[in-house]
Amino acid sequence: MTEATLTIERIGARGDGVARHEGKPIFLPFTVPGDVVRARIGRDGEAKLIALLSPSARQVPPCPHFGVCGGCSLQHLPDPAYAEAKRGFVRAALAHRGLDDALVAPIERVPPATRRRARLAITRSAIGFHERASHRIVDLEACPVLDPALFTVAMRLRSLALEAISSLTLADTGIDLVLELRDTPNLGALERLAKFAHDQDLARLSWRTKGELPTPIVQRRPVQMNFSGIIADIPPDCFLQATKESETKIRDLVLVGVGDARTVADLYAGVGTFSFALAKNAKVYAVDRDAAAIAALGRAGAEISTEVRNLEKRPLLKHELDNFDAVTFDPPYAGAPAQAREMARSTVKRIVAVSCNPASFGRDARTLVDGGYRLVRVVPVDQFLWSAEIELVAHFVRQ
Repeated sequence: MTEATLTIERIGARGDGVARHEGKPIFLPFTVPGDVVRARIGRDGEAKLIALLSPSARQVPPCPHFGVCGGCSLQHLPDPAYAEAKRGFVRAALAHRGLDDALVAPIERVPPATRRRARLAITRSAIGFHERASHRIVDLEACPVLDPALFTVAMRLRSLALEAISSLTLADTGIDLVLELRDTPNLGALERLAKFAHDQDLARLSWRTKGELPTPIVQRRPVQMNFSGIIADIPPDCFLQATKESETKIRDLVLVGVGDARTVADLYAGVGTFSFALAKNAKVYAVDRDAAAIAALGRAGAEISTEVRNLEKRPLLKHELDNFDAVTFDPPYAGAPAQAREMARSTVKRIVAVSCNPASFGRDARTLVDGGYRLVRVVPVDQFLWSAEIELVAHFVRQ
């Protein structure tokens, strides 16, 4: 190992400060651009901070767990540097694929304490998120990103004294809690969990073992969301955008992107976050591999055609896509390479992409541009506050 004095140049895609040593990038967590540091560098490029020799401007992190919890690694960045870093993640992904990074707009913000979904680990001694690069659990005392109602129920899970993974969703009608357990609970455990649901006024509580579908223990009232004026019942552990505020921003950007399209294919539609809004002015065909989500969408009463279909294995083909004026797609983290190839062959006039991964989006965007589409606009939406993750919405038009 060698020691070197380094200057942090930028924030990398994982939230670490990035310096260069002998032409190679060196990653140092919890540093900021402009920091001059002393670091110990291994042969594999791994580095450890020894001393902060000349600190650049930074702010006091709002969370007491900063530096230990693996969640919010950017809390120390002053606001201008934070905003530029988040926008920079998207710009770098586009530039890497030879796309115009100047098309990336400033980030759209959401306030703290609005996160409505959380996945927390529970042990008999702690409840919280994992430490950075560790299986250890941070025993939370506070969380400035979670909605207070969600955080309160999460902390009360301590009283159950069990080993589990908890997935909490704040729906419009209350909290939906799914516990992933190691073993099937016995009658006594089920009764204790039902009492917990009553005491905490949960809308629904379910359990599952790893890889299985959730089994409801008690549902005290419908678990519902209002999507653009349509009330939809949602299944346990249903995917939603991270905050209500970001959902509204993303939905509005999707509507701008499709313009006056009269027929729209909404791919990876989930429970209809965008489908219901699109259906106010267009005929919508909603597709997703999640049968429970599509069933919930279909029951909501809007005039939307639906299909359960694995778009990774069986994407909509060119001749199917050519029936639509516009396509929206919001794929998982890995993106939609197969579907992007088919869209690139199609005659669809407008495409709107929603993505939580700039890298996979950059790959899929390159496919569309190579197929004759023009990337018009990319808007980052900062719904993963203080983390190195960023959502984005992109508009494409057929040239």
